[in-house]
Formats: sequence, C-alpha cells, structure tokens
Amino acid sequence: MENPRGDKITIPLLLARKASGPKIVCLTAYDYPTAKILDEAGVDLILVGDSLGMVVLGYANTVPVTMDEMIHHTRAVSRAAQRALVVGDMPYFSFHLSADETIRNASRFLKEGGAAAVKIEGASQKRLKLVEAMVEAEIPVMGHVGLTPQSIHHLGRYRVKGTGAEEGRRIVADAANLEKAGAFAVVLESVPVEIAEAVTRTLKVPTIGIGAGPVCDGQVLVFHDMMGYSTGYMPKFVRKYADLHEVMSGAVEAYSRDVREGRFPDDATSYHLKPDVAAEVARSKGRSPKGSTKR
Repeated sequence: MENPRGDKITIPLLLARKASGPKIVCLTAYDYPTAKILDEAGVDLILVGDSLGMVVLGYANTVPVTMDEMIHHTRAVSRAAQRALVVGDMPYFSFHLSADETIRNASRFLKEGGAAAVKIEGASQKRLKLVEAMVEAEIPVMGHVGLTPQSIHHLGRYRVKGTGAEEGRRIVADAANLEKAGAFAVVLESVPVEIAEAVTRTLKVPTIGIGAGPVCDGQVLVFHDMMGYSTGYMPKFVRKYADLHEVMSGAVEAYSRDVREGRFPDDATSYHLKPDVAAEVARSKGRSPKGSTKR
C-alpha cells in the first residue's frame, strides 16, 4: 500500500500495511532539525525514544530519563513532523504506580508533546491492564517486548532475549497479549529471527523490529547509531549508513585551524559599509560626540 502523495501517516494506514506493504520505516529523533530531515525523507514513524538519555543527554542508560525531558524533546520533534506519525516513549517510572498516573503521563505526550501515540515496555499482567486503560482513554499504544532496556538493573547487561524455548514462547505470548490489550503495533528488540517470525505471523498488528531480523513488518534504529553519530559500543544489529562522527570531527578541526591561523572570518564572510557611509565614518574619526568636551 504505497503512500505516493506523502499523505499523513495514521494508525489505520499502518495496520493496512501489515497485509499489503510496503514495510514500515521507523527511526528515532530527539530534535526539530533531525525530525525534519526524517520526515522529508519519507520515514513513516518517528520514535522519540528514551534512548535520548544515552545518545543526547549523556546518561549511562535510559533509567534516569524524566517525563519532562521526554515531553521537551517530543514537542520539538512534533513541530517538524508533517507526514510521519510521532510516538513518545514512556520513560522509566512513568507507568509503574497506578493506572491514573500512567494515563496522566501518557496524555502529556499527546496534549503537550504533540505525539500521536506512546510506547510502553513490557507485557506483565499489570502492564497489559495499563495498555487497556490507555486505549480506553483514547491514547494509542505501541508495545515493546524482547529486550527491554529499562530493565537493565534487573538484567545486568543488554543481551539477546528468547534464545531458550521457554523464554521464546513467553515473548510470542507477550506480544499476542499486547495485541489483545489494544496495542496497534509491537516492537521486538534483540530476539532471534525465528521468534520474530513467529510473532509477526501470529499478530494482526504490525511488528517493528530492532535486532529482530528481516521478517518484521517494519524496522527501527537509533538515528545516532545508523548515522555513525555515536561512539563506543555498537550492537550487532546496527548498520551504519554514514559516518557523521568523522565528518563533524574533521569539520571542527578545520574550523579551529582557520580561526587560530586567521583564515576565518575572511572578507567574504564579513559585513561592509556602503562606500559613502564608510567615507563619512572615516571623516568623523577623531571628532567628539555632540555636546561633549575634549580634555
């Protein structure tokens, strides 16, 4: 199901693409200029992920990210997204206490942030009830199973999930339960291809993979990873489409040399007076301001 006119992406359109294609393109964004590039390039979904904690704010993991930080960045992204559907990622402890607080926090993404939906990690019985409550409150929800980064302290380290038969069956069941609870899509993170295939085949809603192989109905990557704008550890599932770190580093080094050696700014990047004004300024050199007395 092509979208040649660049019509606004909606949840019904995404659901239809589960059967008719093309696959759904999703990337993260955390600011206006990046979101504008993604939107104009035809990205379908823009996820304002809590990954911003690591790639933008410098946190060690996603746990410290606050609701106010998420709303701030979501608002910037939403201003740029004319076509793409914006999804706000519910940060750690924004949906852990009660259904009322969860709905209140989720509604902020729509009312203040301008997003069209939210994403929530996990599929425990309590989480499923929260998804039902949000959907009842007319807040579209994207689920997330497999590796759930907000559980890093419980997990100990980021690792592939579903490699054993029991854990694999649980992921398939969790995804199905999220669909039953009303989720319009489910993210599958860091799971074997066979598990992703089973989930994708089972669900009527789209699956969005990240480290889940090519079988999902769509794919998402962290923008900074795929653009080579990140440093340090890079997951196996990332493909770098550019090396912005090298390009930007080289540009800053060149700028620094030009400033230190007096090559920037030059005449072409400086402002000039019109000749008659410059002449008047030259004639006025040495004059005292009107009303003042030289000493």
